[in-house]
Amino acid sequence: MSNDQHKEPKLSSNAMLVLKKRYLKKDDDGNVVESPGEMFLRVANNIAQADRYYDDKKDLEPIIDEFYDIMASLEFLPNSPTLMNAGGDLQQLSACFVLPVEDSLDKIFETVKNTALIHKSGGGTGFSFSRIRPKNDLVKSTKGVSSGPISFMQVFDSATDVIKQGGTRRGANMAILRVDHPDIRDFILAKDDNNKLNNFNISVAITDRFMRALAKDQDYDLINPRSKKRQGAESAREIFNLILKQAHKNGEPGMVFIDRLNRDNPTPEVGEIESTNPCGEQPLLPYESCNLGSINLSPMITEEGKIDWDRLRKVTRSSVHFLDNVIDMNNYPLEEISKKTKDNRKIGLGVMGWADMFFKLKIPYDSEEAVVLVYKVKGFIEEESKKRSRELAVERGPFPNFDGSIYKKNGEPPIRNATTTTIAPTGTISIIAGTSSGIEPLFALVFERNIMDRDRMMEIHEDFKRVAEKEGFYSKELMRSIAEAGSLRDLKNVPLHIRNVYVTAHDVTPQWHIKMQAAFQKYTHNAVSKTVNFPHDATISDVEEAYRSAYDLGCKGVTIYRDGSREEQVLSTVKKKKTGMDSGIIRPRGRPKTITGVTGRVDSGCGALYVTINHDKFGPFEMFANLGKGGGCAAAQIEALARLASLAMRSGIEPYQIVKQLKGIRCPIPKMAPLGMAEESILSCPDGMGKSLERYLLGKSISIEEDMTSSPNLDFYSSEAEQENTIPEHNGSEVVGVCPDCGYSLKYEGGCNICYSCGYSKCS
Repeated sequence: MSNDQHKEPKLSSNAMLVLKKRYLKKDDDGNVVESPGEMFLRVANNIAQADRYYDDKKDLEPIIDEFYDIMASLEFLPNSPTLMNAGGDLQQLSACFVLPVEDSLDKIFETVKNTALIHKSGGGTGFSFSRIRPKNDLVKSTKGVSSGPISFMQVFDSATDVIKQGGTRRGANMAILRVDHPDIRDFILAKDDNNKLNNFNISVAITDRFMRALAKDQDYDLINPRSKKRQGAESAREIFNLILKQAHKNGEPGMVFIDRLNRDNPTPEVGEIESTNPCGEQPLLPYESCNLGSINLSPMITEEGKIDWDRLRKVTRSSVHFLDNVIDMNNYPLEEISKKTKDNRKIGLGVMGWADMFFKLKIPYDSEEAVVLVYKVKGFIEEESKKRSRELAVERGPFPNFDGSIYKKNGEPPIRNATTTTIAPTGTISIIAGTSSGIEPLFALVFERNIMDRDRMMEIHEDFKRVAEKEGFYSKELMRSIAEAGSLRDLKNVPLHIRNVYVTAHDVTPQWHIKMQAAFQKYTHNAVSKTVNFPHDATISDVEEAYRSAYDLGCKGVTIYRDGSREEQVLSTVKKKKTGMDSGIIRPRGRPKTITGVTGRVDSGCGALYVTINHDKFGPFEMFANLGKGGGCAAAQIEALARLASLAMRSGIEPYQIVKQLKGIRCPIPKMAPLGMAEESILSCPDGMGKSLERYLLGKSISIEEDMTSSPNLDFYSSEAEQENTIPEHNGSEVVGVCPDCGYSLKYEGGCNICYSCGYSKCS
């Protein structure tokens, strides 16, 4: 099929915004020069080339068409680096890596350097700091004492701050420490202050020995990793309580059941698993990388409401072929990573659109029927993925470490990939696919989209709107009520069978979140990334029940999040007491020691207005404004307005809300009327400040001078939503901060912060 015969995919306006910002190729001036279809064709062409490594005469056209079709139909998407980099100069295709952290200053800083290289190429990193000797331990070479693993975590965190990953993805890290490390208390408390280690997710590596001691309310031994000898003991109950307290406070640390990970390690002779990728779904040996992709389950449902098993089989088989090719086409940042990855050839095929699949099948997320469906669907994908991997082993040979693997020892036939399945969060690629993320419940059925200088517009889940209209209960008033409530559960004017099926994240109890994760884990070789949501009033005992259930039901790890538990959650819905008074207080975030910004000139009726906008890692932070000619009430009022705007930014108000309030204010005094009639004419000093902030958010120069040209040129790839400057405002209470790229609220999902406006993801 020729290039012009590949049809352009049908994408939502939000998907277009994300693709333009992060995925589509740009020229040297930053202009988009690639359509979504051309992106998918670029990726398909590149990944298909690996087939020639095994048959230099193979006709690639059918393979290119096969790969293009599963992506352009949004039935399968690979992880973000593959979409971004395949067929480009970088050609780094992996989302995440695990690097070793040895107990040596030279080797630690060698790993810091390697981490920087990985982050620069677009990958995230996982580490175990368990090999580092505890603080105050002897350092023979200097006759001094060790500073311990926490101090070196801070070094990695600072290095991550510096590397911005080429503007498309920012650094994300996982830090793991064994529960029997002497510094375990310090590690559990490492993120007690929410301003520290912001580039890390942290999890405690829980051993079976610890869980047995906990069950018997006994002490357990601490082991010095340098000497391998006992160095005191801790009460299992006290350590467990400390973990629970911190998780209840701000969601961290999570737990990783390290012995369970190693029982499922397919290559134990190669090494021991110590860590995972940043979201926890991919246990990896040191120097391994993860090569991930996810099947969109939503289009696997026929119009008659049945699962299309043939279609699912076809997409699964094509996806395994695709991901195996990725391993060969990848340009790895380190030679050690290239060798280890190719020796084991691990892939992680996951799913997204799980919640949407439930809607189409009319099955409640929190039901035994849902658990049975997991076994059917995920069991089917697991089986088909292994079948295809074994076929590839016949065609291409098994992974090189097969002879020492558990497969060989168990007498199983050769297999191409040491692992085949994973459940990843899919934050950004699910936006592109227009479906629900990973295996999470839907975040919101109805939310409001703020259109600049216009009324707020309702965004309604397509399937829910169709059902509401069909069953006769649709109304704008009801949709607004749903947006405000964030749930259907208490809305009596919605039929009960609809309320049971169309659930959102906080309708699902923590116990059902755990049940869903455990059901998927049963048919997933690697691990499952899943957030267990708690209401704000959940107790520490509730968290304990979830952690114990996760262990008892066979999960490989667990991450919880209690609504409103992080100080960064400045945009969370504030519930009111019976008195009607707000129960929450928003406090502005502190000013960093150093800050970056831009200054521009605005020609106003009062003269030249100079506007400075500074930002921190969460987004726009403060505004300064002053007139070229000093003094007078006007200057004082402008300073006061800038201070209030700064306070709003620092308190987590979406910057576009500030723009909306300032833009359009007109000065009533004739001598201060606008200078021109162009689109960028300045109506007043507040109007100029608002327009400067708007241009800053859109990535343009904030200078608005009298002789500038009018409206920007919108090219072929601009979406209607972008032209209208629409910003989606998801209702709900899982907001954990402000997007550092666009200023919209961040949602915590699958152990990661995700922006549903621009596609920013803290993790993979």
